[in-house]
Parts: sequence; structure tokens; C-alpha cells
Amino acid sequence: MRAVIQRVRRASVRVDDMIQGKITHGIVVLLGIRGSDTITDLQWLAEKVVNLRIFEDQQGKMNRSLADIDGEMLIISQFTLYGDCRKGRRPGFSSAAPPEIAEPLYQQFIEEIKNRQVRVATGIFQATMEVELVNDGPVTLLLDSEKQF
Repeated sequence: MRAVIQRVRRASVRVDDMIQGKITHGIVVLLGIRGSDTITDLQWLAEKVVNLRIFEDQQGKMNRSLADIDGEMLIISQFTLYGDCRKGRRPGFSSAAPPEIAEPLYQQFIEEIKNRQVRVATGIFQATMEVELVNDGPVTLLLDSEKQF
């Protein structure tokens, strides 16, 4: 499982010109699911994202987590995080989970985050979405449950 996380001041997602979800201070998670991902990957990533200390304390050091600041999370499914661009000019997506595997894991990830008392907004799985955000910092990090980066 892969995630691009961005610390934001605010963010929203639109589907068919209607706001589907929005948050204020918190994290946007672009979530990619690999065909071989399991509940273990999902739980590791949920724990990591909620508790990653990327918010500033009184001294201006990144020392507080989303849980510490009572922040919100916008979760967007994004199979393109498993795009392979090493050959040719068109990305290959063979490592990305097919929808029938990815969607239940995506929904379960959302529930894992909610179970950690985080307010969650989401996009719509497989929809064409417009994501708008104000990156705070900017702070953008990459996470991978296989720890490839």
C-alpha cells in the first residue's frame, strides 16, 4: 500500500462539480493499493499516518501528530501511485489492485482511520475527481507498507 500524504490548511474533492468531501487543518492522503496488499499493510499505514509527527509544536518543530492536533483527513483512492514509468511512454498499472480487491481495502482503510477518532472526508472510488488543497509548509511525504521508500 502506498500513500502520498500532504499536510494541509484545507482541502476538498469534487465529483461532477459537487463537493464530495472537505476538511480544514489536517492531512490529504492519496492512497494506492497493490494487488498483494493485506489487512496488515492497511493497519500499518493507518497507524503510521495518524501518528506521524508532521505538525509543528510551540517551538516550530515537527513534533505533533494528526491525533495530537485533532486534525482531519481527506482520503482519495489513487491507483496511479502504482504506475510504472520505467519503460516506454505510457505508464503500466499491473501492480495496482483491480477494483474488486482495491475497493474493499480502501473502505476498510477509511474505517481504520475513523476507529482512531479522526474526522474523515473522502472522494468516490473510481470516480474522476478534482482535488483542491492548500499545502501547509509545504509538507509532502511518501509512505509504502513494503518500505520501498
